[in-house]
Amino acid sequence: MIGYITIGTNDLPRAAAFYDTLFAEIGAGRLRESDRSIAWGTRADAPALGVCKPFDLQPATAGNGTMIALKMDAKAQVDALHAKALQLGGQDEGAPGPRGPVEFGYYGAYFRDLDGNKLCAFCIAAAG
Repeated sequence: MIGYITIGTNDLPRAAAFYDTLFAEIGAGRLRESDRSIAWGTRADAPALGVCKPFDLQPATAGNGTMIALKMDAKAQVDALHAKALQLGGQDEGAPGPRGPVEFGYYGAYFRDLDGNKLCAFCIAAAG
């Protein structure tokens, strides 16, 4: 159901460098770009994440309670993406590990990008 998600930035070149390197970790690249925005994904017909300068020309701010969740195929990808985000200057918001009831199999890691936007890398792993 999700087509794409956009988050704001006040420094598009800095955000571009962060996400180019971060998303290379999971095989995603730039799908579209303009002087105000860039979108990354794995395919043009799949969900994407975009970073943009706000349309109203006001400063971008990270939404309190807003989070973007990026689905990974395996725990190793969750671990690697979280580590890469921190290496690139992102802030830790929750180390990789299981969350919630064990039977759900949810494994996630949380971080903030350079503009303070909160993201989660997660996978649903077999219980046990």
